[in-house]
Amino acid sequence: MIPPEVVVVGCAGLDTNVYLPPEGIDWTVEGNFTENLDCVGQAGGYASLGYAALGRRVGFIGHVGEDAAGGAVRERLADAGVDLRGLGVDPTGTARSVNLMYPDGRRKNFYDGKGRAGLDLDLPRCREVMSGARLAHVNIPDWARRLLPVAKELGLTVACDLQDVVDPADPYRRDFIEQADILFFSAANHGDPSTLIQAFLAGHPDRIVVSGMGAQGCALGTRGGIAFFPPVAGERPVVDTNGAGDALAVGFLASYVMEGQSLEASIRRGQIAARHACTLRGTSSGLITARELDARSR
Repeated sequence: MIPPEVVVVGCAGLDTNVYLPPEGIDWTVEGNFTENLDCVGQAGGYASLGYAALGRRVGFIGHVGEDAAGGAVRERLADAGVDLRGLGVDPTGTARSVNLMYPDGRRKNFYDGKGRAGLDLDLPRCREVMSGARLAHVNIPDWARRLLPVAKELGLTVACDLQDVVDPADPYRRDFIEQADILFFSAANHGDPSTLIQAFLAGHPDRIVVSGMGAQGCALGTRGGIAFFPPVAGERPVVDTNGAGDALAVGFLASYVMEGQSLEASIRRGQIAARHACTLRGTSSGLITARELDARSR
């Protein structure tokens, strides 16, 4: 079997996006009408499907429940060609998210993580899936930290997505921060991510740090300093920001790690992938392809 080029480690689940009406919610009455759409998502789901859309061989290590939602996740990932040998069972059920969606595409997320710290990992199987890969794209469920030394031992480039960081000294994220060659985080809780980027670079001069800044663009931190990149323009409007941060990471990592493109070109390609994701409403289908990414990058 040809091994994956990239292995995504994290959570995949079923998202329910609740699209609020332009006039907002009338809290004085019991009932309101919204549009509610389900899709396979969460960080591991979006990242796996993003690499698959780019034509990359991708494996996924995570868990779903033996329930209808888990069946939907399995089927969607399998249809995209994702290697599911590392997919285990969460006895508490498949992780779910409810995202309240504002008309301008912003969201308020309510995440039912389900999976406990003690979820089982078939470490020999995980090692088998990761063997021969070039990149481990790791999200931050508690059990994922057990795979960081495996990825390092196998010689993979380790990229960790810290999500919406509040405190750079957060002990929960410490293992992921220390083991990462490339770090991603959302600056949703910070107007200027410079202080966090500097903290993540301290003691790791060869590390690359990428901060997604939403409508403000993104920032790139290296030993050479911090550079800011404005957002890229798009013809279609922003309608749904779910999966945008995952698309930024996928576009950057596929370009920089797998294709050897420059940091600046890789940032732009990640931003194009993220901007494209924001035009997709209530779905993880239709993520940007390699052909589309190349065309828009030109």
